[in-house]
Amino acid sequence: MTSAYDVVVVGGRVAGASTALLLARAGVHVALLERSRLGSDTVSTHGLMRAGVLQLSRWGLLDDVIRAGTPPVRRTVFSYADGDRVQVSIQPKAGVDALYAPRRNLLDRLLVEAAADAGVDVWHGATVSSLIDGPGRRVGGVSTRSARGAEVTLNATTTVGADGIRSTVAQHVGAPVLTAGRTASAVLYRYVHDLPAAGYEWAYGVGAAAGLIPTNDAATCVFAATTPARMRRLRRSGSAESAFSTLLAAAAPAFVDRVRAAESASPLRGWAGLPGHVRQAWGPGWALVGDAGYFKDPITAHGMTDALRDAELLADQLIDVLGGRVPEALGLAGYQQTRDRLSAHLVAATEEVAAYDWDAHRARALVRRVSSAMSDEVDHLQSLPARPASRLSPAVVPDRTERHRYDGAVPKG
Repeated sequence: MTSAYDVVVVGGRVAGASTALLLARAGVHVALLERSRLGSDTVSTHGLMRAGVLQLSRWGLLDDVIRAGTPPVRRTVFSYADGDRVQVSIQPKAGVDALYAPRRNLLDRLLVEAAADAGVDVWHGATVSSLIDGPGRRVGGVSTRSARGAEVTLNATTTVGADGIRSTVAQHVGAPVLTAGRTASAVLYRYVHDLPAAGYEWAYGVGAAAGLIPTNDAATCVFAATTPARMRRLRRSGSAESAFSTLLAAAAPAFVDRVRAAESASPLRGWAGLPGHVRQAWGPGWALVGDAGYFKDPITAHGMTDALRDAELLADQLIDVLGGRVPEALGLAGYQQTRDRLSAHLVAATEEVAAYDWDAHRARALVRRVSSAMSDEVDHLQSLPARPASRLSPAVVPDRTERHRYDGAVPKG
């Protein structure tokens, strides 16, 4: 079976679902493919920074996050190895008076459902097997297998890879790595109940970091992180539980009794760590967004915020390209240029944080650098035009208005 679209987005998590949503609201004919089931969880810090909350508010989705019981975060507390403890209140700015940390099984689902409501054809359980060669050495779409085993060809003017760190789209097009990271965090984390947190609480100790992130279902995510080499040594000499306890004590002694008194709400889970990358973000007939194009260590808890930001940067350019107002090379190069400009300082600071070789003085300086980089992207996003959810932009003429959701079925395209 063959179907034709303006854009096929591979990957239906935060970056992919957001890109599809914004394109569809502008009248673009979009298919969204995701191999996991709707509402499934995934490894994530799931803490949104101000720019991420701003995006959800601008798109008319923040109220859904709040109604789902996501607690507001109105302050951030930083603790350092020398005993210094700094509390920062979240001041109202850009229409944001609190931060939020929704679980991914909530946020991803809300974004996918909003995309479907906007007219996106959503396929869950879809695995991309190859990219299609279009005319003039362009990418012309994808070949995919649905959850029911049907082979489907989806032709598209543009194929967007939003399929994560090990992106199939990036591999198929040979997207070059422009910047390769050198440092990485290995993380152990779990969810607990009955652990009141002041807000986001971040701790920077001796060769380790830890954090408390209030989230849905009255739960708090507790994590402890260090270098992959140290994590491997700790786990080889004991258990994951002993490694977690050791790192929590090293990073945040004040957390230890609070965490011990809390009720566990999940098993201990881990992330082995992977250096960051910045890839070439576009080529003839293709573009990358989210971790597929730009991934940095999760220690600065900025991945979802990056994904929401870059989804809009890419969607805006694609709308102009598909509408014939901007040549593809010019529009997509503009997307990459803005992405890289807004990311450069944050990438550099995150690399240094993930080295775990700082003392308390340097850790404070790095936190200030991260905060400054975040302010730059908020300023940029504030300058973008409003995006009312209730009407389509005239940028691209819609070619159909039906709403589709597919959970393993093949759309009639």
